[in-house]
Amino acid sequence: MDSLIIAAARALSAGDPLGALKRVALRDDAPALALRGVAMAQLGDYERAKVLLKRARRAFGSKEAVARARCLVAEAEIALVSRDLAWTAESLDAARATLEAHGDHDNAIHARYLEIRRLLLIGRIDDAERALDTLNPASLTLMSRTVHELIAFGIAVRRLDTRSAVVAIERAKRAVRDAGIPALEAEVESASAVLTSPAARLVARGEERGLLLADVEALFASNAFVVDACRHAVRRQDRIVSLATRPVLFALARALGEAWPGDVSRDVLIARAFGSKFTDESHRARLRVEMARLRTKLRGIADVSATERGFALTPRPKADVVVLARPVEEEHASVLAFLYDGESWSSSALALALGVSQRTVQRALDSLVAGRKVQAIGRGRARRWMTSPVPGFTTALLLPGAVAID
Repeated sequence: MDSLIIAAARALSAGDPLGALKRVALRDDAPALALRGVAMAQLGDYERAKVLLKRARRAFGSKEAVARARCLVAEAEIALVSRDLAWTAESLDAARATLEAHGDHDNAIHARYLEIRRLLLIGRIDDAERALDTLNPASLTLMSRTVHELIAFGIAVRRLDTRSAVVAIERAKRAVRDAGIPALEAEVESASAVLTSPAARLVARGEERGLLLADVEALFASNAFVVDACRHAVRRQDRIVSLATRPVLFALARALGEAWPGDVSRDVLIARAFGSKFTDESHRARLRVEMARLRTKLRGIADVSATERGFALTPRPKADVVVLARPVEEEHASVLAFLYDGESWSSSALALALGVSQRTVQRALDSLVAGRKVQAIGRGRARRWMTSPVPGFTTALLLPGAVAID
């Protein structure tokens, strides 16, 4: 390998893509194409980077298995960063096996971290944690050690384990400080802001206040009866009743929680649950049916009793009732939570991460575009959606796995 290729590779590993391009920008041999592709990816031109890496992979001969595997790993990283999550792990697994067989352990570890980060993005928290536990960060490079701690931080945040999250982010800061890679430093700083930004609002007895992630963790560990509007669930310590697929029941539960210790009139409950401004006997009959269903769902942790003017919620045993609401009430908030990371997402990737159909995501995106809350980039299959991050609060409680719900 000639001196220019070696110098360009060192520049890339130090986070200097322009320095690498100065050395190989005019060359079209396979190593130069691969380095140019990585440089363009570091500069944010992912489409050009993918083209260059594919050309490089084809240019490497069949005997250059390691080089071809490295190109595949780079392509997988670009897919992850550009939120193209539909790719399968088989090709990346094969590339990782090739790298391990030829002693390229650093790139093999990097491929493994790409797999784990994808698992984390699509909400497979248990799988990501099991995979991460098989890796020992002490034996890794500073860059890989930083990535390891960032993944550990992401898992801890989604599990609302703030103590572990603080430990992980501090380790990441130390590792990236020694590594001296500006892009990675920015990623660590962005991640650490999650701990100091409001994550939710607490609504109780007619008042509300902001909560950090640590406050939410303490609330769930307390004896309070929590109506969780971030996950559409009702919980009392370790007992969690999911109402994510029962929007009417959750609307009733939230209305009762916000009014506690008082009751809520039947007219207000009908308006909140059914969206009707006018009530008749059919609405009242339907309300009785839905209240009976809610009473069944909450059996063992709360009673729903009829009063003279409506209904009231009473936890069993007695406890304070609070509503945990999103920092900003927003339609299609789950979609926006992903877009707020500043990256461009495809509708298929959003559907995979949210666990819903692509058509459902597309309808939400159309509504958000009409409201000028997101913008579309590109056309056809290359179309992506993105928005600028909203300053001042974290969307961690809207991401997959943030709160474990049975």
